[in-house]
Amino acid sequence: MRVILQREVDKLGQRGDLVEVADGYARNYLIPRGLAAAATGGAVRHAQRLRSGHEERSRKVLAEAQALAESLTAQPLRVRAKAGGDGRLFGSITAADVARELSARGGGAFDRRQVHLDEPIRNVGSHPVSVRLHPDVSPTLTVEVVAE
Repeated sequence: MRVILQREVDKLGQRGDLVEVADGYARNYLIPRGLAAAATGGAVRHAQRLRSGHEERSRKVLAEAQALAESLTAQPLRVRAKAGGDGRLFGSITAADVARELSARGGGAFDRRQVHLDEPIRNVGSHPVSVRLHPDVSPTLTVEVVAE
């Protein structure tokens, strides 16, 4: 049975895709849950319009993420922390701390899950940190830890 996906379905496709699935899967799972609709003539044309709108929104979101990535990598992010005489921090700088500083710097709200640290930062100095803004955009920015 040919159906048009109304929402993204794992291992099947994106919203607006025209896919061929088993009759029972379509009748018993996809259509009752609102994940798909039967592919009739008018519905196929409607799906093409949905798909073009989705692609346009995706391009716009990608462009915004790339612009944000350029602004983030332009200057290093400075984080102040208490440190001892040898440059070792009292505590550590975690992904949540970096996300909080990025949000305070501007450019939107950042979540700690977007920031990737191999391990927490425990020393004063420059450290590379990866930030996931979009599935295709993950800039590496420099975090400078400065002693208070």
